[in-house]
Amino acid sequence: MLLAGLLAGSIFFYSGLTQAAQVNNKTVAAQPTAAGSTVSPAPKATTPASAVAKSQRGADFYRKRWGIDNVVVRATASGELIRFSYRIVDAEKAALINDKSKSPYLIEEKMGLALQIPAMEKVGQLRQTAKPENGREYWMAFSNKNKLIKPGSRVDIVIGNFRINDLVVE
Repeated sequence: MLLAGLLAGSIFFYSGLTQAAQVNNKTVAAQPTAAGSTVSPAPKATTPASAVAKSQRGADFYRKRWGIDNVVVRATASGELIRFSYRIVDAEKAALINDKSKSPYLIEEKMGLALQIPAMEKVGQLRQTAKPENGREYWMAFSNKNKLIKPGSRVDIVIGNFRINDLVVE
């Protein structure tokens, strides 16, 4: 009997703490900061964590070694194209990625696929090759005509000596 009472009391106590914490979180979010601006909730992430580097250490590596961040691989055009996009943080280091003379490949090792960037008759290759600028986002689109690569597939991007392994397609 004493054990049942203790158990019931702890359940009510725990639920009360949870409700108090929720009220505190709402109150803190609604209060203005010292600078006079209001605290807004964090924006929703536009990319799932699985599409980004697996760790902060991995993201730091790509930023320091290749001068890029915000790496995303996404199926577009009803799955007919796979878009690789990134933001340049160091234009000098990222020059290799935008080099027209280097052919980019999207590799899916399980099926043994290597997708290339299609060249359209009037448009040319579906990739940006402008001189890299810091803070600017760039992209390239790989042909996925048979829709063999689907969201959730793990792929590698290879452009000359540049390689990013094990990215998850959104």
